[in-house]
Amino acid sequence: MYATRVSRRVQAPPHAVYRALTDPDAIAAWRVPAGMTARVHTFDAHEGGTFRVSLTYDDAFAAGKSGRHTDTYHGHFARLVPGALVVEVFAFETEDEAVRGTMTMTTTLTAAGGGTDVEILHEGIPDAVPREDNEQGTRMALDNLARLVEGKGAHRPSQGE
Repeated sequence: MYATRVSRRVQAPPHAVYRALTDPDAIAAWRVPAGMTARVHTFDAHEGGTFRVSLTYDDAFAAGKSGRHTDTYHGHFARLVPGALVVEVFAFETEDEAVRGTMTMTTTLTAAGGGTDVEILHEGIPDAVPREDNEQGTRMALDNLARLVEGKGAHRPSQGE
């Protein structure tokens, strides 16, 4: 097992970023690397609350951890500090011993330069998951998060919607 740490500054205040970390619709929009789509099955954002999410490869021939071309994971929120911290403990739903095990993802938000430094520490990643894939997927997700909270390319309802 190993850990990765990826960070990115976004031009939005910590409370807006935190909201995107704890809203199921936002999660489906940003926490998905390019070439995949997300489906949030359950998502109860409070300490002890549970979640279950599937990421499906657009390429029907891609091998998934949970099925033919899907990675499904489930877990719980271990700690939530509004505007500052989200700690998630989760595991892939799989029969493959090589990618089984409990992982922890700690997302720390720090106000900086008129925006927010977002750091994701991902611990307990199975060795069978290539480090480069994990880091690249996390960077892609953070880029999506930035676009969402900065309002670039994200749909924002008008008052009448």
